[in-house]
Amino acid sequence: PPDATSTSRWSWTDFMPYYEALAGRKVTADTAGEFLSDWSRMSELVDETYTRLHVATTVDTANKEAEEGFHHFLDQVYPHAEEFEHKLKQTLLEARVEPAGFATPLKRIRVDAELFRKENIPLFVEEQKLCKEYDKVIGAQTVRWEGKELTIAQLSTALQSTDRAIREGAWRTAFERQMQDCRAVNDLWARFVPLRVQIASNAGFGDFRSFRWNQLHRFDYDPDDCKRFHEAIEAAVVPAASRIYQLRRRTLGLDALRPWDLDVDILGRLPLEPFKGVHEFLAATSAIFRGVDPVLGSYFDTMVQEGLLDLENRKNKAPGGYCTEFAATRRPFIFMNAVGIHDDVRSLLHEAGHAFHRFERASLPYYEQRRVGMEFAEVASMAMELLAAPFLEKERGGF
Repeated sequence: PPDATSTSRWSWTDFMPYYEALAGRKVTADTAGEFLSDWSRMSELVDETYTRLHVATTVDTANKEAEEGFHHFLDQVYPHAEEFEHKLKQTLLEARVEPAGFATPLKRIRVDAELFRKENIPLFVEEQKLCKEYDKVIGAQTVRWEGKELTIAQLSTALQSTDRAIREGAWRTAFERQMQDCRAVNDLWARFVPLRVQIASNAGFGDFRSFRWNQLHRFDYDPDDCKRFHEAIEAAVVPAASRIYQLRRRTLGLDALRPWDLDVDILGRLPLEPFKGVHEFLAATSAIFRGVDPVLGSYFDTMVQEGLLDLENRKNKAPGGYCTEFAATRRPFIFMNAVGIHDDVRSLLHEAGHAFHRFERASLPYYEQRRVGMEFAEVASMAMELLAAPFLEKERGGF
């Protein structure tokens, strides 16, 4: 197959011959390695095509061409690819072989095969399109503030002001704008719920949570474990949080805390301004990573050089942040909405932890081995925040 950067406009007839060739193979202990290697290449190619089209819709939610390209893939390629991926998983399972280092991927593949229902494919397509609708709604939200058009995220700097009137004005301005889209968001939710209930029902589950639990390969804990964890948080963390809020209220000299009092420095110090502009942001973050470990620093510098970061907040950009992967080229990509506050620094450290994890597992031979569950992925990102903490100070190269 060709390079993944050239397949964004492919139709299914372009992908099909490669999948048909794989589906016609007989898998034995002797041929399993070659089968997995060739299958991995196809899975990577389709995965990266999807990811690049998806990323294009998040960096600019108003880009009609990007939306059309993503929908073309979802409608014309994704359903057929999912069917063939299922066939190939069945082929491997029926062969009853287990290549070295493949025990956990095989466990996930077995669950995927059990969950698969052809009638759910168009429902998954609809689900992804609804997610894009949400991104468009949130990405378009702007307000007038001090004579300028700002995004909701850009108002976060005003929420750190030492002037309470400014903080309240910023909060109310953001809230009023968000409430204008309340009906649109509610309508989306009302469409999501029956769709997901139907997906679960088609797969033989009584509720979506049970289906989703298996879909996310949560083998090591169950919903009852989560309930016990929630109860522990209620017993131990909520009282501690209440004490912290009361300390904040007393230190600020307030009768009651309001939503606009939660981000200001309680000692009255001016808000942190760790960087001005993306260039300064990247330079200091690179220095931090080089301080932690030269290899991590080189990974980050590679991402900068290859344009694998989109960090600054702007109008019509999807909300939040993420780190994804271009599977075929074995490169991560970081998406953020930075506005120049301390939380941006933490967010980039966090997402870079995901990125470094992807660099480290890129050498694993098979696609399924490089898929990592959400829970363990967060070990890498949260650990990166902690490992980088000693290097945040400007004297050590940071901010």
